[in-house]
Amino acid sequence: MAVSGGGGGCCPPMDLLRSEPMHLVQLIIPIEAAHLTAAYLGDLGLIQFKDLNADKSPFQRTYATQIKRSGEMARKLRFFREQISKAGLSPPARKVSKADIDVDGLEVKLGELEAELIEINANSEKLQHAYSELVEYKLVLQKAGGFFQAARSSATAQQREIGLTQIGEESLEIPLLMEQEMTNDQAKQVKLGFLTGLVPKEKSMAFERILFRATRGNVFLKQAVLDDPIIDPVSGEKVVKNVFLLFFSGERAKNKILKICDAFGANRYPFAEDLSRQAQMITEVSGRLSELKTTIDAGLLHRGDLLQTIAEQYEQWNILVRREKSIYHTLNMLSIDVTKKCLVAEGWSPVFATKQIQEALYRATRDSNSQVGAIFQVLLVKESPPTYFRTNKFTSATQEIVDAYGVAKYQEANPGVFTVVTFPFLFAVMFGDWGHGICLLLATLYFIIREKKLSSQKLGDITEMTFGGRYVILMMALFSIYTGLIYNEFFSVPFELFAPSAYTCRDPACRDATTVGLIKVRDTYPFGVDPAWHGTRSELPFLNSLKMKMSILLGVAQMNLGIIMSFFNAKFFQSSVNIWFQFIPQMIFLNGLFGYLSVLIIIKWITGSKADLYHVMIYMFLSPTDNLGENQLFEGQKTAQIVLLLLSLVAVPWMLLPKPFILKAQHENRHRGESYSRLEGTDGSLEVEVNNDSRGHGHGHEEFEFSEIFVHQLIHTIEFVLGAVSNTASYLRLWALSLAHSELSSVFYEKVLLLAWGYNNVIILIVGVIVFVFATVGVLLVMETLSAFLHALRLHWVEFQNKFYEGDGYKFSPFTFTLLGDEEE
Repeated sequence: MAVSGGGGGCCPPMDLLRSEPMHLVQLIIPIEAAHLTAAYLGDLGLIQFKDLNADKSPFQRTYATQIKRSGEMARKLRFFREQISKAGLSPPARKVSKADIDVDGLEVKLGELEAELIEINANSEKLQHAYSELVEYKLVLQKAGGFFQAARSSATAQQREIGLTQIGEESLEIPLLMEQEMTNDQAKQVKLGFLTGLVPKEKSMAFERILFRATRGNVFLKQAVLDDPIIDPVSGEKVVKNVFLLFFSGERAKNKILKICDAFGANRYPFAEDLSRQAQMITEVSGRLSELKTTIDAGLLHRGDLLQTIAEQYEQWNILVRREKSIYHTLNMLSIDVTKKCLVAEGWSPVFATKQIQEALYRATRDSNSQVGAIFQVLLVKESPPTYFRTNKFTSATQEIVDAYGVAKYQEANPGVFTVVTFPFLFAVMFGDWGHGICLLLATLYFIIREKKLSSQKLGDITEMTFGGRYVILMMALFSIYTGLIYNEFFSVPFELFAPSAYTCRDPACRDATTVGLIKVRDTYPFGVDPAWHGTRSELPFLNSLKMKMSILLGVAQMNLGIIMSFFNAKFFQSSVNIWFQFIPQMIFLNGLFGYLSVLIIIKWITGSKADLYHVMIYMFLSPTDNLGENQLFEGQKTAQIVLLLLSLVAVPWMLLPKPFILKAQHENRHRGESYSRLEGTDGSLEVEVNNDSRGHGHGHEEFEFSEIFVHQLIHTIEFVLGAVSNTASYLRLWALSLAHSELSSVFYEKVLLLAWGYNNVIILIVGVIVFVFATVGVLLVMETLSAFLHALRLHWVEFQNKFYEGDGYKFSPFTFTLLGDEEE
């Protein structure tokens, strides 16, 4: 299946059936050209380097300093990203053009920008701290001044009432405690101290209780709640606070009160006793606040301009730093030859990329002004190469479905060739309704039409997954429309699309009774199910019989395809043992039983016979020599059944016994006399064996374990024999899910939409339509789609791929810069 690759005219046609031929190449690169060589090969993205320094720690490698340097630049860029996000800015779309600055210049520039931004942040933090303190101080001055003013007014009023005419030059504390002082002896009066400040409102009650207990009640506290939350100078967060005014007596009480204030995070501020001084302080604080506000705004404007400049270049710098870090990570995988001043690299690459790699090496040598050119040579090894399929946007999603089961072994037949068509088709068999198919198609066309715009955006997890599989869903929708036309269902409603129905009713009551009352008056309906079947009593038995037999036919056909693919695998890998003792007996066993059943189904459809196929298959095993009677479909059927049964029985030991003995004989012939003849290849073969075993592909020279091989073949035989039955039965899920989808659709149409229509009420009709739409979208277009998708996935992974697909390879992961911008730190 040749499909043109995405690389233009430089690449040969893509063959999805077999992975690309790969070879292990060795590159000898001069040190002065190493950086440019890695950069050009990363742009090319067609070589997977092997780590030749696996025994060294990251700090012992050649370019550890450069990686540390790149990591430091990446840290600075992450710092910029955080600052940009906090400022509410966003980097513009990724630029395609290369950065107009080299790495050394970028390192200096990032350092300067970081230092400037840190200094701006520090100054802004100091100014904001001072501003918050001044805001709190102003509030304290206003609220505490209000306390004293209210107390003075109250005292003046009381003095007037009691006729006091002499008001001495008392301090401000006296009016607040006038009642207590009036009853005390003047000789016992003491000078009271006071504190003002703010305490968080949530801590105010505890603050008051602790003060009362610590001073044994010798404290006077007044609090006022602030209307709006204010920014706390320490934490920088908005907090609801209370202004407090606290009177105390004695230095000892003052020390206790100061410690309690510190423990509760209460900010204290000085307060003047003189009223004129209070007004002056408020004026001074207001002026300083205005100046600080102007300074802070100017600083924020400068910071915003700086961050905007950084944001415009951020993506460009980020890709440059990631690219540089990726280059040095790759160079650290190369071994260095100090005497020759060169690096030695080994890696896998597709055969078709040889010329492109050589051109990249030549350009790197030329552009770096190196006196010595790089050397390219192919190494011959026994190690299993990685698997590489060149896919396009249409086939990549299907290949991902196959790879989720297991990556194909090198040049093993790829199920993805057939899955492109069979997966959406089997989905559609279960989902067949051309109305629902059109809904799926419209949703998919939205993704396909806007794919250029959506591919550059960050989508959610589910949306990203749906967008990635848009072409698979497109095929699913088209096949659903096709199978829906065959089933003649549009939201469960039949239509006479291709011709009038071939049947008409003998009497008006026939549609409610049985199809016996139908008379054929025209030619057979040309395509799909005749609409006359819908709504009759015989609809369910007829469709059940049709879909069940169709499921068996599809299942046997796909399983036969899987076994035939095992033949092509064996032929490709030149394994005649697998052809004679695996492919042939498996074909005989499967088709001797279920292939024969499929033939009987087709004959019954063609002849219109009423033979009971259940009876035929059961008594084929229980009484193969009995006469078939009315269940006979063709001449010589009994003889054919006996022959097929005997062949199926012979196929089981045919699969089980010969293969282990033949493999043992082949192993002995292959390694006879090799004990003294292969010393020169010992080191290389051991190295390859270690590499192979690490990936599960080793074929070393260990002793042949006959018992292990025999048990493996026994398990494989039992699995196939039992699987032939269970896998065929598993395909009946096509019938079951198709029936469930049809019945659910019918229930929503009849019990919701038609029921609402029958009330002749506009409101009920609107509600019924809304419920029908949500039920159709939620259940049939989302849940049923997911259900049919998972069942189609299971049929491919278990029933189809286990017939031939080993899936024990490893994916080709080349060194490339293509996905650098999509990676997250």
